[in-house]
Amino acid sequence: MASPRQFYRRGPVQRDRNPVTFVDVRRKFGFRSISVGRWVTQAERDRAAGLFYDALADLMTILRGPEILISLRETLSFQYGIGGRPGTMAFYEPASRTFSLAKNAGPGSIAHEWFHALDHYLADKVFSDVSGRTYASEAWLRDATPIPHPLNDRLFACFRAIMLDETGENPSELFRVSCAADKANGNVYFSDPAEISARAFEAFVQDATISNNFLVSGTKATEEARMGLYPTGAHRQRINAAFSDYFSMLGSALHAQNARTADTAPNSADH
Repeated sequence: MASPRQFYRRGPVQRDRNPVTFVDVRRKFGFRSISVGRWVTQAERDRAAGLFYDALADLMTILRGPEILISLRETLSFQYGIGGRPGTMAFYEPASRTFSLAKNAGPGSIAHEWFHALDHYLADKVFSDVSGRTYASEAWLRDATPIPHPLNDRLFACFRAIMLDETGENPSELFRVSCAADKANGNVYFSDPAEISARAFEAFVQDATISNNFLVSGTKATEEARMGLYPTGAHRQRINAAFSDYFSMLGSALHAQNARTADTAPNSADH
């Protein structure tokens, strides 16, 4: 039997040495539900739970937000080794607000699929005229009606940095390369605004001081990266700065909201 794949991680200690389960993952981040496939052995389940816990805690640290950011206010579900699609190692399903990772091929795709979930979650909160299946990145590109708010402005700056050049008047190099790849393949995938935004987010996460290739990998040394399907150079820096600004403001707002909730919660000693 092949030995388990090893994953590289460099970052702060996110938990004690005690083993964790997927129940712990659900409680920590507030996922609506977590499902694990019947073909995942107990040993694989135990190992994966620890890897997921660390990866999601690392993502939370990188984004400087609280646990409810990771579970999108407890609306997000997650599946591991279940509901696979042929040729697909990971996917997000908007109808059920669930992101799924295959048992053997999904690791490294968490950041990408989580951003799809965020992109979908935000659509009707930042635009006033979108359907339930729309992604915020798609709505932005199609000039949907924005809801005025400083946080929304920061999010739109992220999309602008990803899809437009520095002048804001022309498509970015990343967008042009993605369109060329789609033309060569005879379909629309790489240039889809949700996909191009998720890849840009992957690059932002991989460039963080915390490294975790169970969370994200492949934005620098893969064939897709060599093709230019991930941002590079000054463009990557500009995107990273926009994401940093957005998540800094979002994290601060969520932390402040949590503090206000804690201040107004009944003291258990009074009951």
